[in-house]
Amino acid sequence: MKITLLGSTGSIGTNALKVIERYPENYEVVGLAADKNVDAFAGQIKKFKPHIACLTDEQAAETLKAAIGDTASVEIVSGSDGLNHVAGLPAADIVIAAISGAAGLLPAISAVRAGKKIALANKEALVMAGALLTHEACQNSASIVPVDSEHSAIFQLLQGCDINSVRNIILTASGGPFLHYTEKDLELVTPEEALQHPRWKMGNKVTIDSASLMNKGLEIIEAHWLFGLHPDKIKVIIHPQSIIHSMVEFVDGTVFAQLSQPDMQGPIAYALSCPERLNHILEPLDFGQLKKLEFTEPDTKRFPSLTLAYTALKAGKLMPTVMNAANEVAVHLFCDKHIPFTAIPVVTETVMKHFTDNREPDLDSILRADAWAREEAQNIIKKIFKNQKGVSRT
Repeated sequence: MKITLLGSTGSIGTNALKVIERYPENYEVVGLAADKNVDAFAGQIKKFKPHIACLTDEQAAETLKAAIGDTASVEIVSGSDGLNHVAGLPAADIVIAAISGAAGLLPAISAVRAGKKIALANKEALVMAGALLTHEACQNSASIVPVDSEHSAIFQLLQGCDINSVRNIILTASGGPFLHYTEKDLELVTPEEALQHPRWKMGNKVTIDSASLMNKGLEIIEAHWLFGLHPDKIKVIIHPQSIIHSMVEFVDGTVFAQLSQPDMQGPIAYALSCPERLNHILEPLDFGQLKKLEFTEPDTKRFPSLTLAYTALKAGKLMPTVMNAANEVAVHLFCDKHIPFTAIPVVTETVMKHFTDNREPDLDSILRADAWAREEAQNIIKKIFKNQKGVSRT
């Protein structure tokens, strides 16, 4: 199978390459894309020898050309056009879509329109444009296979099952680093503390979202589009050990759970090989050493992002796009220490309340709503923190 990997220098991308490297007889990398990490990207090019490679940062792409010289026979492209070209590369059988945030939407659409099998790690694409993306997939005979560990678990558990026999799906959440923090504690946390996830090694954006539980909120919306379930049938439970990756409750009261080590190579490998499985991807569980598996209901008072996600999903149309964009701006400014952690959901909710456009989403209206929400989030932050210096535009 020939693979294009979008977001190759990120956490998902580097783990995907570890899986691919372990099975060179099964997989060949034909396309790579990343943002601007020249050194890491140059090393990947030299090692995997793709036909084409893209850095979206055009200045970084020029530096890359000088860095690799004649040591690698690869076409170097750049910018959004280059990225979309790589995403729809005719030679590829599978596109791993692992670009973080809203930036992953347009290349995901390019891959779908090219009729590819998409191993989707970019949940924001379905959050922003779930109806559009799933419709385009149907129209172009493309398939979308989830890479998120929770959705991969549900996908595996539902193999061969009638969706009408499902009462609920239950997405598990570790609870992040602030699971036991009080509301007052949360007001004082730093980006450095928020990035210390107790179970998973992920990129900065998804790690902050995990700390606020917005990541789980985005996964609720993603699950709706992947599995066609009503929001009321998508539940969340806190499971700090991150051993059970999600569960399916059937109408007869039976519950199936998928368990494994918390390692993204597992769901990545299954997305590439399903319905078959690759050998020796994860360390086996030692049930004698597990001691206990804990579960608790999420506290939506301390972590209101979950409620915002359900609100956005039930409102439908362009509201999930607006929620996602506002959250991205707020997370960025929190990471730059311009706003406190607790301001992230406040800004997001305020932007959602200010949004009144009720039109049906198409690509143009989705991109307009995304741009509007980003600007509105900046304006709200300036008003809230008008007496504080240093609030910069993203």
